[in-house]
Amino acid sequence: MQKLTHALLFAVLLASLSGSVFANPAEEAIRPIQNQWAEIKYRVPEKQQAARYHALAEQAGQLAAAQPNHAEALIWQGIALSSEAGAKGGLGALSIAKAAKKQLEAAIQLNGDALNGSAYTSLGTLYYKVPGWPIGFGDKAKAEELLKKALAINPQGIDPNFFYADYLAGRERYADALRHLEIALKAAPRPGREIADSGRRQEIQALIAKVKKDME
Repeated sequence: MQKLTHALLFAVLLASLSGSVFANPAEEAIRPIQNQWAEIKYRVPEKQQAARYHALAEQAGQLAAAQPNHAEALIWQGIALSSEAGAKGGLGALSIAKAAKKQLEAAIQLNGDALNGSAYTSLGTLYYKVPGWPIGFGDKAKAEELLKKALAINPQGIDPNFFYADYLAGRERYADALRHLEIALKAAPRPGREIADSGRRQEIQALIAKVKKDME
């Protein structure tokens, strides 16, 4: 009985450590970048965001150079660059968006499943946010293809459902958009990403209100 008790205690200890000691080292390495991105996105004044995203992209780039066989840092370099482009706006942001596209494509080549398919979500979002030819590389059909790939990997995730819903709303496919927004709202919390989850849920609620108004 004592041996069984010790075995159970060891199992509990092992389970409690599994989120840290035995976590994916590449994911642990990008955790500070994830946290900084959320701080910038949801707590830094908009006028200051572009410069902060730029610095974050450089930080992620250094990590990607140090871990060339891991997709995670490339994904976050792409996300930071995409965010910088969005914060900067205008035609001057197009070269930054192209740089983000390059990093996200490289991440997919390494491991499209990394970070629950986040590269597909971010790249798909770029394809529907960036202007199309002859100005940019935007492509609505390609965007939907990539966003659906992200959903296939992480069907209950908050981000793939939110961004696909945003895409659908932009195409006036309101009923489908609301369905994915409801899934996004019910997504399980992501440990250590409380700021990002809280901010994203506010965006989801705002988009639900907008979609319902547009349906009237």
